Amino acid sequence: MAAPPKYPRIERDSMGEMEIPMDALYGASTERAVLNFPISGMGLPPPLIHAYGLIKKAAAQTNAELGLLDRASSERIVEAADEIATGVHDGQFPVDIYQTGSGTSTNTNVNEVIANRCSQWAGAVFIHPNDHVNLGQSSNDTFPTAIHLAAAREMRNHLIPSLELLAAALEKKAREFHGVFKVGRTHLMDATPVRLGQEVGGWARQVRLSVSRAWKAIDALIELPLGGTAVGTGLNAHPDFAWKTIARLAEMTGISFREAENHFEAQSAKDGCVEAHGQLATIAVSLHKIACDVRLLASGPRCGLGEIHLPATQPGSSIMPGKVNPVMSEAVTMVAARVAGNQTTVAWCGVGGFLELNVSMPLLAACLLESTRLLGNVASVFSERCIDGMKAEVKHCNELIEFSLSMVTALAPHIGYDRAAAIAKESVVSGQTIREICESRLSDLGLTAKELSDLLDVARMSGGG
Repeated sequence: MAAPPKYPRIERDSMGEMEIPMDALYGASTERAVLNFPISGMGLPPPLIHAYGLIKKAAAQTNAELGLLDRASSERIVEAADEIATGVHDGQFPVDIYQTGSGTSTNTNVNEVIANRCSQWAGAVFIHPNDHVNLGQSSNDTFPTAIHLAAAREMRNHLIPSLELLAAALEKKAREFHGVFKVGRTHLMDATPVRLGQEVGGWARQVRLSVSRAWKAIDALIELPLGGTAVGTGLNAHPDFAWKTIARLAEMTGISFREAENHFEAQSAKDGCVEAHGQLATIAVSLHKIACDVRLLASGPRCGLGEIHLPATQPGSSIMPGKVNPVMSEAVTMVAARVAGNQTTVAWCGVGGFLELNVSMPLLAACLLESTRLLGNVASVFSERCIDGMKAEVKHCNELIEFSLSMVTALAPHIGYDRAAAIAKESVVSGQTIREICESRLSDLGLTAKELSDLLDVARMSGGG
């Protein structure tokens, strides 16, 4: 049997007729964009499309309230927009990320899907994608609004819970490891003793601060450009459209969105998005530091630092039997690298505002949402598959402390820096520990055995915090 033709139906837009796949809900303008931009093969992230569904739903409700749209049309648009917002029609948005810089193709795609979906219902009233679905709107104010909505929702619903999970896991380990003493290191060289719990507690604090930074990122997205229409003047939008629609969006999402104080700033610049991604980049730096510390402390396990043991998640080598690698840390560092690249891209897109419009918004949206998703995903798996199962190698930690030259630091205030340095050098040459050398010459140092023991007490040196 012959395959059905790819283009079995005809649709029209302001430029003329187009052949459209039979199962497509979108129309002629979307198909033009599909043909114009066969660039990456990647569409915009679903959260952006879902946010667009919320915008179209809220807009239809507001337009009905203002008497600009009849109740029957509004109800149909709301129903179709709800389906988009909940992901029912994710396969109907084929336009590439690399498209018109305002996101017009995606806004048109949404409008056409809603209009055509409405036409499928029995007794349907005629819904026009521009006259009805896009009433009081422009791509230039709805697309940046969708970016803000999508990113803020993903940060609140996905990234922040994942970071809180990781922070809690690290805090638990910090308490568990409070009584474990180990060598501190500065410049990657031996330093005075610390508690393993202190080290892990520092990581936990980084993640708690990352949670705060994620909330700051959301705050940078709170002002919405909706209502500015084409250039920020609000032409063709009712004076009450913006604040009423944004109030609905705030209620739908539970996020305190508000109308932009200045629509010209909100549409021509994307500084809020750049700021938000800057917070994500900082979170990525924090996670990278933690992941690198974890794999350093676990290195070896016999010929490296070997102070902690990580859960074995998978075989580490196709040639070396028994080898296990810190793969979860490596996943974190690769995510951080990707976010760092996205930070450059977002900043570059941010400078793509010319006069009244930024024309790099689809790529900006893709990067902002990708970074949010990747950071949330990797924080969760790092917590569950690495940190939760992390164990301290207590015996090895104790052995390294005793062998460390930095133990002599505690003696310096009592015997002088130069004598302490001489003992450290002797330890290097003789292979004896600092304690062993000092015990053999207590009288020369003017110390009793108890005084030496107190000075070399690692709990005292590391403090209780």
